[in-house]
Amino acid sequence: MALISVEEAHVRLMALLTPVSTESVPLAAAGGRILAADVVAQRAQPPVAISAMDGYALRAVDLAAGASLRVIGTSAAGRGFGGAVGPGEAVRILTGAPVPAGADMVLIQEDAEAGEGAVVPKPGHDTDANIRPAGGDFPAGARIRAPRRLSPADLALVAAMGADPVRVFRRPEVALMMTGDELVMPGEAPGPDQVIASNAFGLKAMLEAAGAEVRILPIARDTRESLDLGFSLARGADLVVTIGGASVGDLDLVRPAAADRGLDLEFHRIAMRPGKPLMAGRLGDAAFVGLPGNPVSALVTGRIFLVPAIERLLGLAGDPPRRLGARLGGAVGANGPRTHFMRARVEPGPDGWRCTACDRQDSSLLSVLAESNALLVRPPCDPARPIGSDVEFIRV
Repeated sequence: MALISVEEAHVRLMALLTPVSTESVPLAAAGGRILAADVVAQRAQPPVAISAMDGYALRAVDLAAGASLRVIGTSAAGRGFGGAVGPGEAVRILTGAPVPAGADMVLIQEDAEAGEGAVVPKPGHDTDANIRPAGGDFPAGARIRAPRRLSPADLALVAAMGADPVRVFRRPEVALMMTGDELVMPGEAPGPDQVIASNAFGLKAMLEAAGAEVRILPIARDTRESLDLGFSLARGADLVVTIGGASVGDLDLVRPAAADRGLDLEFHRIAMRPGKPLMAGRLGDAAFVGLPGNPVSALVTGRIFLVPAIERLLGLAGDPPRRLGARLGGAVGANGPRTHFMRARVEPGPDGWRCTACDRQDSSLLSVLAESNALLVRPPCDPARPIGSDVEFIRV
């Protein structure tokens, strides 16, 4: 199967995915969730005109120089004045309180001389109305449109609209299966020919931050029987992700084991580095992605493909990671025929972002990835670039 471009792989992977079902959750538990149904305001905010300041509600036409206005009552937030303001009258009003009928201005208290039952405007007083109109924030029927990841500000707005609970997409379930005889779990004592499994823990954190529920399955050994058991344990997941065993070696058994369980393979191998062996398809009711086993390859391909896949399952567009522009902080050599996602550091500079590729780019070096905060994107066959060249990067 020929290598396909990163862009084509993204399009074909997204086509394998459909949004998961929805559920109602309490508003207090909806932070970061993806809204699945529009929220509609049941009434305007504020529902009536309210004062923006502490002062006196009155008629602007009564503010003649030296006029003395009779104070006929008080309006406080939650306890409005029930009457109306007539000629020569004023109502003591507090911030957030309903503006009484008849009043069209609030004279702020710093501009007022208050006496026994009366108030006199000071010379040179502010003439602003200092009134927040009914519906000034939003009218009845205003909408927060789905889908949308609910931010803290969104939650406050939903609450102000009176919606609780809210309808959200349920969290997609992801099953992560590491493969290989060489792996042991953290905390176990590795043999002389073994390494400690690491990829799944970084991927779990990455995908949970995107909104998924992730379970790490037991390590599958390099036998068809062990892999078959692993696929059985993945049953019920919306997305099954294997790590390792995706290449073409004698012990790369993931593809044939998945084929035995009905894998409908969409593609295998991408023109990218790191991450060329990645494959994807449908495995029964689940989407399937087979990641390469090298730690950096797994985490880079997770950032490029799995995060958008989770967003797609959550009803969002699942767009590719956003690429930002920067100036190159250090010269880089010519790139080969595959898109290269180079581990890099990005920092603000006098002319915008400065992106500097790390010296070592081996796909097994987790320490380099941990020191990086970006992926410098090199297009296929990109020529050598000197310091200061315009480049693109992805945040990690």
